[in-house]
Amino acid sequence: QLVYPYDFRLTEKEKTSICYLSFPDSYSGGLGDTQFSFRLRQSGGQRTTHYEDDGEYNREAPLTLQRESAHYFGYVYFRQVKDSSMKRGYFQKSLVLVSRLPYVNLFQSLLQLIAPEYFDKLEPCLEAVCNEIDQWPPPVPGQTLNLPVMGVVIQVRIPSRVDKPGSSPVKQFNQENLLPAPLVLPSIHELDLFRCFQPVLIHVQMLWELMLLGEPVVVMAPSPTVSSEMVLALTSCLAPLRYCCDYRPYFTIHDSEFKEYTTRTQAPPNIVVGVTNPFFIKTLQHWPHVLRVGELRMSGDLPKQVKVKKLAKLKTLDTKPGIYTSYKTFLHKDKTLIKRLLKGIQRKRPSEVQSALLRRHLLELTQSFIIPLEHYIASLMPLQRAITPWKNPPQIRPFRQEDFMKTLEHAGPQLTCVLKGDWLGLYRRFFKSPNFDGWYRQRHKEMTQKLEALHLEAICEANIVAWMKDKSEVEIVDLVLKLREKLVRARCQHLPVKEETLQRVGLYIETIIGSLPEDLQTVLHHH
Repeated sequence: QLVYPYDFRLTEKEKTSICYLSFPDSYSGGLGDTQFSFRLRQSGGQRTTHYEDDGEYNREAPLTLQRESAHYFGYVYFRQVKDSSMKRGYFQKSLVLVSRLPYVNLFQSLLQLIAPEYFDKLEPCLEAVCNEIDQWPPPVPGQTLNLPVMGVVIQVRIPSRVDKPGSSPVKQFNQENLLPAPLVLPSIHELDLFRCFQPVLIHVQMLWELMLLGEPVVVMAPSPTVSSEMVLALTSCLAPLRYCCDYRPYFTIHDSEFKEYTTRTQAPPNIVVGVTNPFFIKTLQHWPHVLRVGELRMSGDLPKQVKVKKLAKLKTLDTKPGIYTSYKTFLHKDKTLIKRLLKGIQRKRPSEVQSALLRRHLLELTQSFIIPLEHYIASLMPLQRAITPWKNPPQIRPFRQEDFMKTLEHAGPQLTCVLKGDWLGLYRRFFKSPNFDGWYRQRHKEMTQKLEALHLEAICEANIVAWMKDKSEVEIVDLVLKLREKLVRARCQHLPVKEETLQRVGLYIETIIGSLPEDLQTVLHHH
């Protein structure tokens, strides 16, 4: 019915998809308000965004919170109430916030404030809210922001890449005597993992492996809320490693990718997809891992844990909750984690404490797995003394899987992790996954930039006048052009170089040009 601000361009295909994704697609008898999220592939090519700071934000934000370039997130507030004046006997409407940022807590909290007002006062309410949001500062990683909206100030900290993993968000914010007291969100994006994973706590290990390996997983849930929370919980459990595959917190049969995912002529894609329509039990039967969950209810004791079952059992429409897969985990179960969580349930520990336990466990697991890879890839960097000013910097040595495997005997995950199992088999499978590819590319890019930076430093330290003594004009002009190109690249790519280094290289270029005959100087200054 309405897009606000008006000048926000969506293609017809995107509008249709957003409409379908904004409503529960299976019968939900529940009246009242529900919230959930979806993620949508952008259609119609790259649009220029008005975020000039994209590069800067993405460089400083954690990899898991970068702004998406080819997808939108949709955050939905859906209301269904009895209304005899409506043809269907119900009033049904959704307010959706569309963003490229995965700030699920911030945006869902924002909708809790806006949506009830909007259903009451309609468009003027949105106009007022958008005017306030226009005044918000941009999200700068590491900063705490106060965001005024509708008489409330939401206070959040934007995480930064330099935060220590697993450190809890800063609790005591500067209150700056804000009146009324601000609504403080402890995290901009972290879900209540314990609540989301309740029915599968004893299988956390298996789910972590499936995510690490980028396996195709279907989450079948009774509602979009449960489906989207479970999918987001799953994709977040590799942090600080980035989950590089596609994921759809909520997916309907009207989706343009429906055919692509349900076809049996090719293997299912590397994706986690959340669905609620029972129709999917039939169409996604050939997928290797199906997680079926019921309504999430917080109760005083350990919720009923689902069982691992054979995929063949998935035939019927009244499929029982369970993990339908023939997957055998590489690592053994962590009994101590389950015991600690059980003890927490008996002692009535708050959910956020239990979530912190779970998150710490997953973080330690991921770190034990990734640290040997980080050590090995660091060893592929050329030695600093091999970097000389007048030669191109040496290449980063290639990543050889077998060489890496040899390092595991003395420096493998067993040093930091008590879990026994087939770690080597897990690495071998990981090498075939999009997550390895994504991790390796990111590291390789960072190392290449570091080499460029070290090379610039080396040039700075060099004696340029001595070098020029026995060089021809052609060689000197060639050097000027190369140095200029290096300087431009360093600025464009924001290489990790000190500003003074860049300025010194700039002065070098001027000095060299100054030593050349005048006609060449003119040409180079215009160049």
